[in-house]
This record gives sequence, C-alpha cells and structure tokens, in this order.
Amino acid sequence: MLLATDLDGTFLGGAPEDRLSLYQTIAAHPDIQLAYVSGRSLEAILPLLSDPTLPQPDYIVADVGASLYHGDTLQPIQALQNPIDACWPGESRIASAMTRFPEIVRQDEPQIRRCSYYCAPEQAESPELAALADELGCEMLYSAGRYLDFLPQGVNKGSSLQKLVEWLGIAHDEVLVAGDTMNDLAMLSAGFKAVCVGDAEPELLERTRQLPKVMHASAIGCGGIIEAFAHFGFLGARGLAAENRRDIPHAGKAELVMVYHRLPYEEYRVDGKIRRRRPTSPNGIIPTLQSFFANQRGSWIAWSIYEGDEEPEDFVTHTSVDAKQYPLLTAARVALTKAQVDIFYKRFSKEAFWPTLHTFWERARFREEDWDTYCEVNRAFAERTAEEAAEGALVWIHDYNLWLVPAYLRELRPDLRIAFFHHTYFPSADVFNVLPWRREIVGSLLQCDYVAFHIPRQVENFVDVARGVVPLTTLSRQNCAPRFLTYGCAVGLETMTTAIDTGSRVVRLGAHPVGLDIGRIRNALEHDGAEARMAELRDEFEGMKLILSVERLDYTKGVLEKLKAYELLLDENPELRGKVTLVSICVPAAREMTIYDELQTQIEQTIGHINGRFADVGWTPVQFYFRGFPFEELMAWYAMADVMWITPLRDGLNLVAKEFVATQGLTQGCGVLVLSEFTGAAAELKGAILTNPHDLHDLARTCYLGLNLPRAEAQARLRQLNDIVEYNDIRRWGDEFIAAIKDDSEPSASA
Repeated sequence: MLLATDLDGTFLGGAPEDRLSLYQTIAAHPDIQLAYVSGRSLEAILPLLSDPTLPQPDYIVADVGASLYHGDTLQPIQALQNPIDACWPGESRIASAMTRFPEIVRQDEPQIRRCSYYCAPEQAESPELAALADELGCEMLYSAGRYLDFLPQGVNKGSSLQKLVEWLGIAHDEVLVAGDTMNDLAMLSAGFKAVCVGDAEPELLERTRQLPKVMHASAIGCGGIIEAFAHFGFLGARGLAAENRRDIPHAGKAELVMVYHRLPYEEYRVDGKIRRRRPTSPNGIIPTLQSFFANQRGSWIAWSIYEGDEEPEDFVTHTSVDAKQYPLLTAARVALTKAQVDIFYKRFSKEAFWPTLHTFWERARFREEDWDTYCEVNRAFAERTAEEAAEGALVWIHDYNLWLVPAYLRELRPDLRIAFFHHTYFPSADVFNVLPWRREIVGSLLQCDYVAFHIPRQVENFVDVARGVVPLTTLSRQNCAPRFLTYGCAVGLETMTTAIDTGSRVVRLGAHPVGLDIGRIRNALEHDGAEARMAELRDEFEGMKLILSVERLDYTKGVLEKLKAYELLLDENPELRGKVTLVSICVPAAREMTIYDELQTQIEQTIGHINGRFADVGWTPVQFYFRGFPFEELMAWYAMADVMWITPLRDGLNLVAKEFVATQGLTQGCGVLVLSEFTGAAAELKGAILTNPHDLHDLARTCYLGLNLPRAEAQARLRQLNDIVEYNDIRRWGDEFIAAIKDDSEPSASA
C-alpha cells in the first residue's frame, strides 16, 4: 500500500502513543510505501528528515503539489516534474503582479513553484484576484481562512498524487490518503481511500461528507490514520490494532544507566581467559561516575571484545563492577568483534570525527562503509541500554563515539530521560557541516532531554549547527560570567542558550567543565616515589628554568608549533641559552593508529634540529620523552616546573592544565601556567597567561613572560587558579550535571 499523508496536524499530530504505534508499524512493514504530501517546500521538510523517530518517506510531494521528489535522494521525479515546470509563469512575475494588492503580504517561508500569501477571507473572494490568477495562468487555492497560494495551472495535491500513483503503477484501492485542511481537499476527493483526521477544518469536513471513500476519524493526527487502517482493512480487518508494539524491550531494573565506551574496569587476557584490573586512567571520571551508584540500582553499558573462537553462549553479558563498594551497579557488556572496535573507534572516530571536531576537516576521511559500522555499534549500545533501563530511568551517554545512541534509544524507549555529555570540542557550523552525516547526528542529539558541553562556546556552536538542521526556538539564555570568561579569550562568550524547542521536544543545554579528583593527586604526591623523584629533578635542573609540556601525540596538540616557537624564543633571547630547558613528555598513540606516524617523524626531526643548533656542553635545550609516565612521577614533574606550557591548537578542555595547578597548589609552588586560549579550560582558568598557539611570536612572547614573571604575581595567579580547580572538582562536576538533568522547572530567559 501507499500512505499519502499531509504533515502538520496529520502525520505529525496526535497522541504520542499513537504516533509511536503508527511510525513503528510503517518502519516494520517495508511493503508500506510512504509519501509526504505537504504545503511545505522541500527546504522546510528537510528538518523532519533529520528526526530519527519519524519514518523516512519514499516520496515527497511538496509545495501543495508543485514539487515531486524521490525520498531517498531528494532529487526531482523528472518525468512528473517537467510538465509542471513548463506551465509555471515564474515567481518574479507573480510577485510583481501582486504589488497591486499591497494589503496581501507574502509568507516569509521557503517556496518553490508557488507563491504563498496571508490573505483575509473577504480579500480572497475578490474578483480582481481571480482575474489576476487567470491572467497569469495560475491555479489559486485558499485554505484555513488565511492562506492564499498561487500554483501552476491544474496543479494541486490531488493532481500530483494521482500522477505519482499512476507513475508507480499502484491500484487506487491500495492508496490511503490523510489530511486535515482545505489544501488537502484535492487529494481527499481524488478517488482514493481517504481519512479526514480529528479536528479537521470544518469546511473540509463539510466538502467531503458525501464522498463514498472518505471517512471522518474521531482521533486527531496519527490516531485518525490508525482508525482509517482498521476502517479500510489495511493490515487485516483490525488494522494496526492487530499489530504488536515491535521490538520494544521490557523495562529493566536500572534507575541510572551510564553509557560509556569503556568499562569501569580494564579487561586483559591471560592464556585466552579474560582477567580484570582497576582502570589506569588518572582523570577520576570513571570513579566519579561509579559513585552515583552508591545508593541506586544501575547499569554501566560498555563494549567488550568478543573473540571469534568463543561460543556465543559463553559471552558473559553482565558482570559485577565492585561488589563490595557498589553492590547495586552492574556492567552490561556489548559484544563487539575486534574488527568492529578497530573500525568504529580506532579508525572511523579518529579519522573522520576527531579531525573535524577539532577544526582539521582537511585531514578527515569519510567512508560510508565505516559509517555503517558506526551505526551498527551505536544501535547495539542502544538496544542494551533499552533492556537495562527501568521505566522512566535516567540514561547518561558520553561523547561523540555514541552520537547515534539517543536516536535509536528514543525509538525503543520513549519513556526514558536521556542526557548526553560531549567530552570533546564541538566546532562551529561552518566546520561541523562538513560531516556527510550531520543531519543524522544532530537529529539524534536533539532526541535528548539534556545535552551538555565543557564551556558555553561549545554550547552555542551546537545550537548554531542544530539551527541549520531544524527550526529552533530559543526558550532561555543565561550570562556566562562570573563562572566563565566572556571576552578574555578566543573561546569566551557573554551569554549562552540554556533551552531550545525543536517543535517536538524541549532540549535543555548546559556547560559543565570536567574537574579533577584532588584526592588522587594528593595521594600521588604523598607516594614515596614522588618525593624521591622531586629530589632527583631538583638536582638535575639546579640553576635551570624548567619549561614542561605534557600531551598525547596528536596534531591537535600543537607540538610542532610549540617547538618552532621555542626555537624562536632562544633566537630572540640569547641570554636564555644554557639557563632554560624544555621537557616534552609526549604519550604515543595506539600502535594501530598509523595516522600519527608522519607527525612523530616531524617532531623528532625538529627536536634534532633545535638541539643540533643550540646544544652546548652540559645543556640540552629540549629533552623529549616519547612515552607515558606513571602518575606519581608525572606529579613530580608538575611540582618542579617553572612554566607549564600547554598549547593545543584546539582542545575540548585539557585536564593537564588543572593537574599542574592542583599539584603546584598542594606543594606551595609558584609555577606559571601558559595556556592556549583555544582550550576549553582557558574559559574557566582565570589566572593563566593565555596564548595564541597559531602565532609563533605570541607563543614565544608569553613563554618568556612566564619565565620572567615576578614571584609575587606568579603566586597570586596560582592562588586564583588553585581556588577554581579545588572548588570545581570532579565531584562537583558530576553533582551539577545530575542536578541539571533532574531539574523539572520551566526554562526562563535571563540575560
């Protein structure tokens, strides 16, 4: 069959349960073809195609019948479009002629092959208007007591639908038409089985009352279409009533579900058997997220690599996490093959999304087959989440690897409260829109109840991107100060959006910079090894200023730019030679990630060049460590640094900056933080010396300033920084995020 339906008030209307039932039935029956027949233009319909909860149409009849498109490619159905184009006098000719009626105002919405106006009923009955339509060779249509359309001669929803049905070779009795306003009259009276849904325009009801194939439903929107399925016997005598809710899992028991790509413990194999150990991540996020399960039942969704030689029944889906400390927390493992993980995470996420998010879109590689794997993995995460979550549970999803989980999950479990935290930088629309799948991604995120980022700039970037995908209404805003810098850095902002309305959902937005586990740093500094290493470093760098740089091997971190700036620093300030050393600790990427091989070579060559040019007896300008350090040893380096030089070209936050500040604060140091103004932390860490990593001269100048800052000023800056880092720790981050999700108050504007 073909369901040809109007959108506003019809296919987009009705009770939520009726919409869900109809949409899922269409999705479950490939033999049901769907045509959107709308007064909107294709441009205005595009936002609907980004809504993952809506079934995608096979055909689109837009502009009150003047435009016909294939639903998959969105290209015109030329065989049907060409005759319509031939009889269209052109927009400019109609607009020019309508200047005779200055009181009739054109609608400010996208229009193709039609001209639409706001018109009072008495004006619509004007003989002069009818004469004008004849003069132009146009069809004139008036609906809802307000809307006037000029269309190509003989073109309306009914005529275009008839041509589409004939072109498809579908029998009239296999077509169901649905509408609710007078501009649907032509297709409702075209001889197909048809339904006027509840609350339809009174004149439409009157004009269709005697038509033998038209039923008047009592339920509005999708509920009326469901009544028509039963009335006309589509899908059997009982219609959709005979259809079971498909693939909706039974609610689980978890009141809080954490959806994270990594388990809260690490898995490794010994003699082919899986063993577990505590996570080695030093940032405290995983322990903090675990702590929310102290008093409520929950599940932690993450992948586990499924070995090909394992029997399917041998894969353990559920494991405990910490039976003693968190007896109510269960890890629900998603079985992925090594190939899936390599494609979804190590290749696609890092080669397509990572460079784009960090504004290096020219480095991105987009592969459609990798996107298919990404979708497959995200759906597996969503299905496991749907099985675990209790009725109305809170689901907290983490980062860009799982962008599509909200879409799949909302379809499976519309009852859930879904929140998303974006740990990575989120760029502006002109960068993000490079992604071939931006509509699907944004459409998925807009299925959340709450979406949060580190800083307000990233929130506004997301809103800007979303506004290009769906029409949004801003419900509330708030000032960024005093929590964040406004005009003080490249990522500063004065106000940020805190709630938007997509037309189908209110989405709240927030800025929550991730904090540190201060206790972990304190414990590391109290470790015997840390104190001994500090003593060694004091001896090694006695009489020397130590500039420290700690980062992962990645082109976003600005390592090459920093080295070139260091060379410039030594060039312009010869008095520093022999008195300052740059220690660069660079953590290598995973062995499989070969995209960083060239960068590593360039870094090593640049270091060799600098040392070869400036080195002297007893002095090496750059000491380079291409490996990770134990956390305790890293704290010792932080404590001994005179200047912490953190210069990413773009970074979502940067926890290294906070680790340095906390270490210096706990050891009563007076080290200086020189920080890229393109990190998220720059908007939060007042007291840092901000630098532009894209400007070598500014990098060198600010590093020199840090080296020569008076001790009193350095101490004052550090006190300010330490106060921020200690107060806004990882616990406060988590508590504020959870509180924001659970906030049920109405959004209210404040500026």
